[in-house]
Amino acid sequence: MKIKIQRDKSIEEFEVSPSMTLLAALYEIKENQDASLTFMAGCRASVCGTCAIRVNGKEELACAYKIKGDELVEPLQYHLVLRDLKVDKNKAKETLVKTTAWLHESKEATLTHNDEKLTEKQTDCILCDSCYSACPVYAVNPDFLGPFALTRAYRYTTDKREGDAKAIIDNIQTNGVWDCTLCGECTAVCPKGIDPKMDITMLRGTSLQFGHSDPNFATQSFGTPDFGFDPNGGF
Repeated sequence: MKIKIQRDKSIEEFEVSPSMTLLAALYEIKENQDASLTFMAGCRASVCGTCAIRVNGKEELACAYKIKGDELVEPLQYHLVLRDLKVDKNKAKETLVKTTAWLHESKEATLTHNDEKLTEKQTDCILCDSCYSACPVYAVNPDFLGPFALTRAYRYTTDKREGDAKAIIDNIQTNGVWDCTLCGECTAVCPKGIDPKMDITMLRGTSLQFGHSDPNFATQSFGTPDFGFDPNGGF
């Protein structure tokens, strides 16, 4: 069974044993064929998110993906490639700081089972960067806060113990909730079944409640929507 691996500017083909995970195949290549092959791995149990990778154009966890043969394996998109399949995830993690998604003013609150259910899925995020790599917005806006950072923002703005949810909402207006195209690519690749698209949709509703609005729906001074052309200008 053969797989192809993107290495710098070239694609190399390797023979691997059948019926194994992609991560096991990468280790087999490194141990028996090319010791210089570089990739990232950790728990091997789909918990740490370290081994996120692209297979045939879709983000996967290498430790969970079962090889079928003739796969093209590539590093994550929108990350600095350090070598082969290893990328620098620091820039992606900086989005968490920009959203300030943590408790700003902790207050006493009784949490019910239903309260916990509201963000139960979101707390499962393993920061694997799969959604970040799948998001097409980064192709045109590298400063976009991105799916997992906005999911974290939703998690804390929904927390009844947060006494200043507005502080988080205010920090996700620029390059944030309104820049998302709601294409759902992030949701499609999440290994934990989290739905960042829905989280962002909910954050938009909360943003409206706090007085924000979608800057893409610009209006003229007299209140008529600006569609980019003059309807009275003739053709």
